[in-house]
Amino acid sequence: MSKNSNPNYFRLGVFVLAAIGVLIALILIFGSGQFFKQSFTVETYIKQSVTGLDTGAAVRFRGVKIGQVTSIGLSGVLYEEDIPFQDRRQYVVVRMQIIGEKLTEKKIAEFVKNNLRARIKSMGITGVNYVEFDFVSKDPDYKPLPYGWTSEYPVVPSLPNQADQILTGIQKMLEAVNHLDINGTQKKFDDLLTNLNAVMVGDNKQGGGLVNSVKDLNILLARMAKVTDKDELNILMRELVGTMAALRQTMTSIQGDTSLTIENLKQTSEQLNEFTRIASQSPSSLIWGEPPPKIVLPMNGTQGQSGVQK
Repeated sequence: MSKNSNPNYFRLGVFVLAAIGVLIALILIFGSGQFFKQSFTVETYIKQSVTGLDTGAAVRFRGVKIGQVTSIGLSGVLYEEDIPFQDRRQYVVVRMQIIGEKLTEKKIAEFVKNNLRARIKSMGITGVNYVEFDFVSKDPDYKPLPYGWTSEYPVVPSLPNQADQILTGIQKMLEAVNHLDINGTQKKFDDLLTNLNAVMVGDNKQGGGLVNSVKDLNILLARMAKVTDKDELNILMRELVGTMAALRQTMTSIQGDTSLTIENLKQTSEQLNEFTRIASQSPSSLIWGEPPPKIVLPMNGTQGQSGVQK
């Protein structure tokens, strides 16, 4: 130190530098507001590419920011160094710092049991990706990725990126199209057209087809229209009235003959009852007495006088 320098200048400089350092520390601590907040780390495993996701990216729970990405690595380096290369899963390991007073590791574990999943999403048209936490329904096609190591931090299972899902669906559709039997489908379609033609025009064996059936129906409708014509309908009604009159006369004649026949049968029944009475009261008269009078049966259709002829 120079003899001409004043020690007070040195002390003043140290004081100024210390004050600046304390001021910067206070700005960082109280400005961010995260120094006194509780935080913990979780991780997720992703099988697809994470292009666009960088350290410091936001972690959101249904749109609400709850933390940030702290590191992005590979499971082959972090957990699978002792496993043969061909047996490694080579997942992308994304570690995140979760900040919050009420959101704890215990709650995250409970949420995971209720299908909490992490998914990489894109923020609008900027292309900046972030990690989104949300609950999903149980889907057998997207089970949590399996792993055989002991994770350093609690694990939140992941879901594939929506863009990757769309590409996967397109690939499955193309594979299905490649496996289609185009020739067989064309043959079945031709057979269907042949059967439709047979139904429409007929096969000349069992019927004339739908076209001929329509023609026959038109002819029948024309005949019905002719019958319902006014003159034809009047003739038909007169014939019907005449038929009803003849039927009424026939019924009257049959009723008269029926009444006569019933009367004759009644007289015959009375005579038989008288003969039975005499036989039951005096059986000997049937042997020693005079012969019984003849029973004259009435003739059908004529009114004969019933009586005893000796």
